[in-house]
Amino acid sequence: MAPIISVQNLSKSYGSHQVLSDVSFNLEGGQIIGLMGPNGCGKTSLIKILTGLIHDYQGKVLLDGAEPGVETKRKVAYLPEKSYLADWMKAIDAINYLADFYGDFNKEKALQMLETFQLTPKMKIKSMSKGMQEKLQLLLVMCRNAEIYIMDEPMGGVDPAARAFILDTILTHRPEGSSMLIATHLIYDMETVFDHALMIGQGKVLVNDSVAELRKDGKTLDERFKEVFQYAWQVD
Repeated sequence: MAPIISVQNLSKSYGSHQVLSDVSFNLEGGQIIGLMGPNGCGKTSLIKILTGLIHDYQGKVLLDGAEPGVETKRKVAYLPEKSYLADWMKAIDAINYLADFYGDFNKEKALQMLETFQLTPKMKIKSMSKGMQEKLQLLLVMCRNAEIYIMDEPMGGVDPAARAFILDTILTHRPEGSSMLIATHLIYDMETVFDHALMIGQGKVLVNDSVAELRKDGKTLDERFKEVFQYAWQVD
């Protein structure tokens, strides 16, 4: 079976600063994959390349056999780290916008999830807390029937009490057989949902293995992460 995401000899620089250096990896479909690494290691650049937001890179990138572009945008649901919603929008405006843009968007499900998230249709984006905005953006992503979900720090702005609820939302509303790539620093909170771990440091892949394999000696994924990066924090 062909990998759902294939990256070969990928390099990306910003001027003289190289953030990804000859990166290669394959990821099998149907998994929840944790993308981990210190700040500045290239996680967000990699995500933007996969989602077609960055085009000036070297190497080959394939999502379900296709290069990032119009075809892959139909298959990929993307949750960025920062809000992309306009301040003037109400929650219902955001829902209508996604419903018009994507044929696989389930508006009825989105309206139901608004109530579950304790958000109202007429609530304005600018009046929402960061946590509320992140919940709304998560709702918009999970109401798509996508093949691949790519999320950049989906719980970065929510309090610890809300994290279990967010994780449950991701797992409950994930379409069967879909793949997820989730970048996170909250490894302790999320490691129980990951099937596979991809760790990047100093622009290179340091770990690309199943969570079961990484935990077979009894260590948690969080402990394994700290072992791998104990000498790599200077990239922060």
